[in-house]
Amino acid sequence: MNPLYYLMAFIAGLGITLQTTLNGQLAKGIGGDSVAAALFSFTAGAMCLGIYSVVRGGLAASLIAIPAQPWWSLMGGILGSCALLSYVVLAPRIGLSALLGLAIAGQIISSLLIDHFGLMGATERPVSMIKLAGTLLMLLGLAVTLFSDKLSGYFSS
Repeated sequence: MNPLYYLMAFIAGLGITLQTTLNGQLAKGIGGDSVAAALFSFTAGAMCLGIYSVVRGGLAASLIAIPAQPWWSLMGGILGSCALLSYVVLAPRIGLSALLGLAIAGQIISSLLIDHFGLMGATERPVSMIKLAGTLLMLLGLAVTLFSDKLSGYFSS
């Protein structure tokens, strides 16, 4: 267990929040066009990855191997673009904390299922009762976050 990997994952989470905020501001600045903002974001990201891939080397061999991969393994870009677009559309409507809290809940629940059953070629990692308890605790915390305004009004009267 390398602590640096956990720090990198945490920083990636910070980046998702920042990316969502920046893309929302971009959409607002271009007349509310969420699709154009998401398209710009993915284009800029693809250009950066392209430059890095060329500098790193070995790109041609990797690209040649893509057609031999299972169809479902090629869906990442489509899912990513849909997620990004939904973030840009939903952030101003439900707020960042609700959006990302629900997105993280979806990620945790789906990742537990993928790990537990070894879906899509992932390594099987059985889900323990303590992991389930932690997930339920996280979902309870999310519920408190989502409904805190209503809950505080209920308890204060």
